[in-house]
Amino acid sequence: MTTEAKIQLSSTELATVWINYQSISASILIFDLFKEKTIDKEAQSIISNYVTECQNIKNKIVDILNNEQAVIPLGFIESDIIRAAPPLFDDFFNIMFLRQMTKLTFGNAGLSSAMSYMKEVNDLFKLNYDVANNFYLITTNYLLGKGVLPRPPYVGMPLQVEFIEDKNYIAGMNLFSDKRSLNTIEVAYITETMQDNVLGMQLMTGFAQVAKEKEVKKYFKAGNELSKNIVADLSSTLLQSDIQPSTPWAGKATSSQISPFSDKLMMFLTSIVASAGIGYIAMGTSFSMRSDLHLKFGMIAKNLFAFSKEGGKIMIKHNWMEEPPQMEDRNQLTK
Repeated sequence: MTTEAKIQLSSTELATVWINYQSISASILIFDLFKEKTIDKEAQSIISNYVTECQNIKNKIVDILNNEQAVIPLGFIESDIIRAAPPLFDDFFNIMFLRQMTKLTFGNAGLSSAMSYMKEVNDLFKLNYDVANNFYLITTNYLLGKGVLPRPPYVGMPLQVEFIEDKNYIAGMNLFSDKRSLNTIEVAYITETMQDNVLGMQLMTGFAQVAKEKEVKKYFKAGNELSKNIVADLSSTLLQSDIQPSTPWAGKATSSQISPFSDKLMMFLTSIVASAGIGYIAMGTSFSMRSDLHLKFGMIAKNLFAFSKEGGKIMIKHNWMEEPPQMEDRNQLTK
């Protein structure tokens, strides 16, 4: 009697699907709560439609794991939110945060798809990307229409092809020599990092107001200060090249001190934002060609990594970090 071999999820596919479940279960709860607290009808409709799409993605993940007879992760559940709590953020912040989350999904979906082989898994991450792209455009147009999303700095268009001829193009560490103006690639990553951290400041402000555990509240306050320092440092870099920083000014935390989220959920969101920040900084470092920016981005990445690591310690201490699927311990199995 023979048994037909079944192609199962690879370790990388299981990892990406598992991570996707964690984030999508958090997103459903967060934005379903935002939907209930949002006053503007157009914004409420955007968020409601996004929640519906997220639920569809979650169902597909459950189907994949059930077909593999793999346990469904706990992720985040109804007890991680308090629906009766007053709104912690205003309508503009809710949409800006949704826009930010769709941006994070772009990279994750692309990378996860490149690590996948099974059609069902590839289809899952294509759906993730398509949903994120659709709602990125919707939220961007909404915020532009409201006049609360400033565009990055403008620049004169190049009229001819130029090549770098001076090795001083990559200089920047000498305090007594003039630095060249920033190029558009460097401005792009500086601006993106600044905008992310302006949003992070408001996120940390709201979380610090309502966190229950003292060390968690202290952690969010530290995150707020870290974001402030990053924004100030990068603003100064732009101004040195006579570039006016453009950062979103709308979207803020309310004065509520009653948490709509569990400390566990807020810590998870913070870890996602911090990890994404490290990714943006890594990209900025890779494409920057001024040596002083390498040092600046390196220090920011170092501080973000230390902040993220401290958050991991807090989550483990309180038993808030679900353990990812493990590879078999062959040494243990052969004893």
